[in-house]
Amino acid sequence: MTNSTQTSSVASTGKPDTETASADETTIVIGQTLTRMRFLIGRRIVGRMAIANVAPGLDLTDLDVLDVSRRIAQAGGEVTVGAIAEAMRIDPSRGSRLVADLVSRGILRRDASQEDGRRSLIAPTKLGENLLKEIRNVKHGLIEQMTADWSMEDRETFGRLFARFVDGFEDVYRSSDTTGEPAGLPPHP
Repeated sequence: MTNSTQTSSVASTGKPDTETASADETTIVIGQTLTRMRFLIGRRIVGRMAIANVAPGLDLTDLDVLDVSRRIAQAGGEVTVGAIAEAMRIDPSRGSRLVADLVSRGILRRDASQEDGRRSLIAPTKLGENLLKEIRNVKHGLIEQMTADWSMEDRETFGRLFARFVDGFEDVYRSSDTTGEPAGLPPHP
């Protein structure tokens, strides 16, 4: 804490605000841990392992398309090229090319919309389902390995708090302005 912060803490309560110091240290630890996690996730270990096991030759972006289509369907939305592009925050023409490539590889298929025959709905094929299953298996296996020596209570607490943390991240992301920057933050240089 700075001297002025310490002075105001002492003036208002008559004693130093150790809770604020502890919260600041905790924020620093969380920030540093997120950086470490970003580097690990950036290497896309789960995706690379799943691709190697089920569909060698796929690109990691292909897995993103497949995963986004799964999440849209689970949320009850119509899985269209436009919905996939919007969820991935990419240009619709890029989304169309990515989907077309996965259709040509037999991972996704196009079905006619029952509501509007001009629109195509996107769905995974059997190969696509197998790839999604392998991604889950790899991910769950890694989580089991990383938490093998944790108590069930620790695992449940971490699961609940981690979900809450990521929900907060998604809320900030969804509140992004038109430049793609989270609301309230200065624009990225």
